[in-house]
Amino acid sequence: MRLTALLPLLAALPLIALPGVATAAPGCFDPAVPLTVEEQRLTATLPSGGPAVGPELVRLAGLDPLVADVKHDLCAARTPRRAERVVTQAGDRLWRTAVDRAQGRRPDLGTLDRFDDRPLYWARLQLCSAIRQLASFPSRRDSLLTAFDRGSRGLDDVRFPLGKTRRVLVSGFDPFQLDGSGITISNPAGASALQLDGRVLDTAAGPAVVQAVSFPVVWGYFDEGIVEAAYGTALRDRARRPDVVMTISQGRPGRFDVERWAGAWRGGFPDNNNVSVTGGVPPAAGWPQPDVQFIETTLPYPRMLTVTGAYPVNFNQAFCVWPAQPGVGTPVCRSDAPAPGEIAASGGGGDYLSNESMFRANRVRLGLGLTSVAGGHLHTPVLGQPTGLTDPAFEGRRQAIAAEVIDLAAAAAGGTSPAVPLPVKESAQAAMDALPGTVLGR
Repeated sequence: MRLTALLPLLAALPLIALPGVATAAPGCFDPAVPLTVEEQRLTATLPSGGPAVGPELVRLAGLDPLVADVKHDLCAARTPRRAERVVTQAGDRLWRTAVDRAQGRRPDLGTLDRFDDRPLYWARLQLCSAIRQLASFPSRRDSLLTAFDRGSRGLDDVRFPLGKTRRVLVSGFDPFQLDGSGITISNPAGASALQLDGRVLDTAAGPAVVQAVSFPVVWGYFDEGIVEAAYGTALRDRARRPDVVMTISQGRPGRFDVERWAGAWRGGFPDNNNVSVTGGVPPAAGWPQPDVQFIETTLPYPRMLTVTGAYPVNFNQAFCVWPAQPGVGTPVCRSDAPAPGEIAASGGGGDYLSNESMFRANRVRLGLGLTSVAGGHLHTPVLGQPTGLTDPAFEGRRQAIAAEVIDLAAAAAGGTSPAVPLPVKESAQAAMDALPGTVLGR
């Protein structure tokens, strides 16, 4: 199923009219077509100078021949149908290659740490910029971009088996906060998604098959329904429906958090196109959904809290509400439970896209009446940045986080229903203050 609702989005994202970076046969690409803010970072270097960071990471991961091949095939396309076939196959190929590399099946691909999620992100942007500036078929630009982007995020690759096997659907995220010195940032949630996709986990309830996707850090994609396209489509498949849906993102320093609450509020923190959005989470067109302010996790957190690894695992029960009217005043943060009629200012996972991924995935789960499906959100520890492009300590932290995410996914797949909420270990305000990207009206 193609996500037709996303067709206008990729062509309409915020643009900066600067020269593009895609190059191939003379006349094939039109550098006058402006690129998105996100794509323009392909030229960004380290503060100390050197090669552009994104393309260099692609090269070090051995993905540059794939990028060059796709550009060549784009230039060779003589019809819109052929161009669509090229981009569809390219998206699927990029995702599968990134997964195979991450899981150790492509040792021939470069010298960069195989757990690194950044080459996939930057290779995707290289090819999005090429598709955007393709001189041929300008009227098909939006559909070509959508077809490629969807495949390169794994949305076309979610295939669960029939039968009694447990099924788990997870999602990670792209790197974000990439301006200036942040250009080297990696996202351990995205790295974990690459490690999990297609794996069969041993769980207390038997083997569990995992499928994974990776979401953009862009408000507009969420407006157009990318979360529902991933989770809703899978949940609607009665024969292959996942037993567990778990959104994953980067959270607080030094710990994992299983979030109890997701809230229906956007705090306005800028996305990867430097766009800020504040207000309630809008409804998803075309999907059944309850009109609620908060959604509570149904993940088996008691079992997940028994997982031991490099980082402690916490059950975060914090949430915040507006004192009277949405967006007015200082939010009040608590750790009990929202009262009927209270207006969400933040879920336990903040008021950014991580919180919204949990809210949207579980809103459609509830809208479909699937209360028996376990659903919720896992926040990973903050990874931090490397010295230069990468370093051993940075790589070690990412590997440790990804390994523990695999164990936590296995625990979620083999657990039981949630128990009574546990004693609160910290103040709700402290939990919110520790979460990067949460604005809370301040």
